[in-house]
Amino acid sequence: MSDTGLFSEFPEVSTKQWKQKIQVDLKGADYNNTLVWESLEGINVKPFYNQDDLKSIPTFSLPKNHDWSVAQVIYVGDEKKSNTKALTILEKGVESLIFTIPNETTDFEVLLSNLDMEKIELYFYFEFLSLEPIKKLVGLLSDKKAKAHLNIDIIGHLTKVGNWYHNLEKDHKLLTDLVSLGTSDISIVGVDASRYQNAGANMVQQLAYSLAHANEYLNHIVTSSTVEKSFPVTFKVAVGSNYFFEIAKIRALRWLWKSLASAYGIENECNILAIPSKRNKTLYDYNVNILRTTSECMSAVLGGADAACNLAYDAIYHKDNEFGERIARNQLLLLKEEGYFSEASQMAEGAYYIESLTNQLAEKALSLFKQIEKTGGFLDALKKGTIQQKIKESAEKEQHLFDEGKIVSLGTNKYQNPQDRMKENLELYPFVKTKARKTIIEPIIEKRLAEASEQKRLNDE
Repeated sequence: MSDTGLFSEFPEVSTKQWKQKIQVDLKGADYNNTLVWESLEGINVKPFYNQDDLKSIPTFSLPKNHDWSVAQVIYVGDEKKSNTKALTILEKGVESLIFTIPNETTDFEVLLSNLDMEKIELYFYFEFLSLEPIKKLVGLLSDKKAKAHLNIDIIGHLTKVGNWYHNLEKDHKLLTDLVSLGTSDISIVGVDASRYQNAGANMVQQLAYSLAHANEYLNHIVTSSTVEKSFPVTFKVAVGSNYFFEIAKIRALRWLWKSLASAYGIENECNILAIPSKRNKTLYDYNVNILRTTSECMSAVLGGADAACNLAYDAIYHKDNEFGERIARNQLLLLKEEGYFSEASQMAEGAYYIESLTNQLAEKALSLFKQIEKTGGFLDALKKGTIQQKIKESAEKEQHLFDEGKIVSLGTNKYQNPQDRMKENLELYPFVKTKARKTIIEPIIEKRLAEASEQKRLNDE
């Protein structure tokens, strides 16, 4: 931590002295068995950290003047209504808009009319892959001097549904054509890392798979065309409830990207869009979801995310609604404006515990990334089912801890309210949907920890 002189009147306490004092207080109990715990990533967490923990490791710093924005998703079913909604929520404090585009016929001029795009940042997620409509959008964004992220992610689509949009060759050809449209203000490529977290991957896996996922794009683009030193990539990450680990995870992701990009001669930072995880969200006692998402948004900001988009407390069982969206938006606004989190991005720097976690996560993820590349790369591992199997193993381990109550979910596996009723409130099906279809790889399926117990409770109502 920085030397401000605030504690100069206190004597320094060495690591040895701390351990001796703790050992006395333990009254004979074993230090390691009592106070050191192992995370799902295989990291041993000590009861205290001090400056000795930073002596032999590199540390990470965010870019200077780093800031974050409050973001909100808009599903574009109707361009005019979506435009009205965008203008309304911008007046209510939103700073970045995330548009989900369902089809190729979207009229982007109507959607983006009257938006001051020099003052806001735009994120797009397309449910299709086609050159012409996206090319028109890029032209419109360029004319309006907008800063935007198009998040073209053909591998993300493959992991979600098990198939390419068209086929391997056509998807990669379209990706190459679309990348040529990018500018320093308009990034084309995105990596949806949220699926790995929501499916149950541990943090080392999330980081390594995200890096390997991005590396597939870099490999393809470098061999297909000349890449400029500016090649912006946007990562979408899901943030869980392990507060300090999640801070370290986002910091490690930015650090790892910087290392990977430099190997290709690319100098720019990545952009990170963070959203709370669905994995720990619950159907019963749903107001606890507000506490969960608040903690997760705090981790996102302290970790250095560029934009934070909150998840509504009722998102898993209700359709989009004004009340849920308002609560979610106001959670972020309270953090930023009343919790002084507008200045929080640099707070984690120099914190002994977080710096140590950041370094350990980055090192473990880099090691796993190298293993993936050595054995044929990310796509090859997906085709063999290796990635899917490793995520399943991690998810089963976490599920076992949840079922035993070692991972506590208030209102679900601890302190249940037996009077709670939800059957009549379901607008969306909140469980994994299975639909048999032919795929070229096994999809990576997102699943919440509470699903089995919630299905039983619904049946018993």
